[in-house]
Amino acid sequence: MLGIIGGTSLLFSTLPKLEKRQVATPFGNAELLCGDNLVMLMRHQHNRPPHRINFRANLAAMAIAGVMHIVAFGSSGSLKQEIAPGSMLIPTDYVSMSDIPSIHDHAIEHVRPELSEDLAKNLAGIVPSARFGGVYVQTRGPRIETIAEVNALAGIADVVGMTVASEATLACELNIDFAALCTVENYANGLGDEVLTYEHIVDVSRKHKDRTEEIVNTIITHMS
Repeated sequence: MLGIIGGTSLLFSTLPKLEKRQVATPFGNAELLCGDNLVMLMRHQHNRPPHRINFRANLAAMAIAGVMHIVAFGSSGSLKQEIAPGSMLIPTDYVSMSDIPSIHDHAIEHVRPELSEDLAKNLAGIVPSARFGGVYVQTRGPRIETIAEVNALAGIADVVGMTVASEATLACELNIDFAALCTVENYANGLGDEVLTYEHIVDVSRKHKDRTEEIVNTIITHMS
């Protein structure tokens, strides 16, 4: 079964009609949207900011629901001038600047983004400019990174966000294939002329809503 995790980039998209379901896990309850071959999870449900998301409950609930493959949408900021706002990146590695939650505290293994290449192939016709490969760095949030932090992070990663590395790690622990599609909403703080705000990120999501809907439908058709 396919699972899709959505965030800010899906705020204005028309999503499939699915049944809302509360799933109890050892880490708390999580709310899923469930269909015959599809499970969706909106990570910011009930206006939850990044640092307050119960990642363990979310990923455990998807495993309980029978999800075997996850595609996660993640809004991100570009750390490189050549990765322009409006583009997309499919990361193949992750860095975290804060604690990553764990379900199996004893597990020692690498994150395996095994679906990434399949995702890139399926999106080639829709977003030919989407970059395959790169490093996603996760900060704790909810504040936007300082200019000094951005300069430091640019030496180790390509885009910055606040959620996807945690989801990738937990999916790996649960033996769920995982891929992320990072929508680049802006240049990270100090790389562009604009003053970054949450409202700006939301406006970009609204602007690209039709493209996002097409991508979601393509993923459901070809990867479920």
